[in-house]
Amino acid sequence: MSFKDMKRKSVGSISELTKKLESAEKKNSYQDDRFWKPTLDKASNGMAVFRFLPAPENEDMPWAKLYTHAFKVGGRWYIENSRTTIGEKDPVSEMNSELWNSGLESDKDIARDRKRKLSYISNILVLKDPGAPENEGKVFLYKYGVKIFNKIQEAMQPEFQDEEPLNPFDFWGGADFKLKIRKVGGYVNYDKSEFAPSTELFEGDDSALERIWNQQHKLGEFVNPETF
Repeated sequence: MSFKDMKRKSVGSISELTKKLESAEKKNSYQDDRFWKPTLDKASNGMAVFRFLPAPENEDMPWAKLYTHAFKVGGRWYIENSRTTIGEKDPVSEMNSELWNSGLESDKDIARDRKRKLSYISNILVLKDPGAPENEGKVFLYKYGVKIFNKIQEAMQPEFQDEEPLNPFDFWGGADFKLKIRKVGGYVNYDKSEFAPSTELFEGDDSALERIWNQQHKLGEFVNPETF
């Protein structure tokens, strides 16, 4: 770059640097505004109503399945995606196997503390959020665990013959999900969460459904090997 070019560009240099700074801060932040989280009261109770959404365009599944590790070693946190998510060996899982097979209870305690955690990520449309009403009507990513995923499986494959199966991720044949969170025995509990009867979202209005469809976030990035 010549001196003349540098002088010419100096007029907008502050705004350009500001944009780059904001971009860098966003990349280095652990906060991802695409994700929705329920608001809990002082007793750690909370509720919300949302709709699970279909797989995004050009993707096959309405959820991403992810294994992660999060534990402390010497006062420092290790927080990483597990490579077992993408069908590869993971150093933490391999070390946990060695610890578990050592025969020492102290080693097993370490392995338990460092075990991988299973979670799922889906697109949702928030319908009712008493703790943050500004979220209502917006599309977010939602990270949830096995308990809620089991609710989804039960809806798709009901246990009893008099229960109609439903696809929770379908615009037309899906259902609103009533998230109910309680603190039971010191742990977060989702047992009272349930699906409402099946209804068409927005009464099947194609224009409204297409608008939501176009707002969905891609899920493939969460299982992209480059992020591990």
